[in-house]
Amino acid sequence: MAHYFSEQPGAASRPGAVDLVLPDLHLRLETDRGVFSPERVDLGTRVLLETVPPPPREGDLLDLGCGYGPIALTMASRAPQATVWAVDVNRRSVELTERNARAAGLGGVRAVHADEVPDEVTFQAIWSNPAIRIGKPALHAMLTRWLSRLAPGGVAYLVVQKHLGSDSLQRWLGEQGWQVSRETSRAAYRILKVEA
Repeated sequence: MAHYFSEQPGAASRPGAVDLVLPDLHLRLETDRGVFSPERVDLGTRVLLETVPPPPREGDLLDLGCGYGPIALTMASRAPQATVWAVDVNRRSVELTERNARAAGLGGVRAVHADEVPDEVTFQAIWSNPAIRIGKPALHAMLTRWLSRLAPGGVAYLVVQKHLGSDSLQRWLGEQGWQVSRETSRAAYRILKVEA
């Protein structure tokens, strides 16, 4: 069975659109079947975008698991001098993010497959609604891979539903040597802050 975290989604294309409405931003985003939360901007993503501090104004930023781009486009609109890497394994997601960034006039977004980010790039900030449903081993491998690329002084914000293991993930991150804290909790979602 193909999931939204598959490289080539098995679901037949059925384009749609959603509105991302935040106090500082209103974007109409193209969506499609076979990507994460195609009918609405996921509540966890909204909690993340409404509660985290603004991203660094410049440098390289990362949206890990970009879907159709609500996090990446918000980062790019709040930090127009930055380069925002919108990364996903799902090729349909990457294409949607690229189109949505172009339609919004956000030239700082680089939507790429997870294997296409140059090794030398490090990130001042990472924002993510990580794909918890890929399972713990794959999730841990993904977070280890990308959190290790935080620049000195860099910060990651991860939104994780309480009932999908946010507390155990926080414990695991701490056991791996990351400085991790619960930044906020809202609507059964936790925002975990991870510092380099």
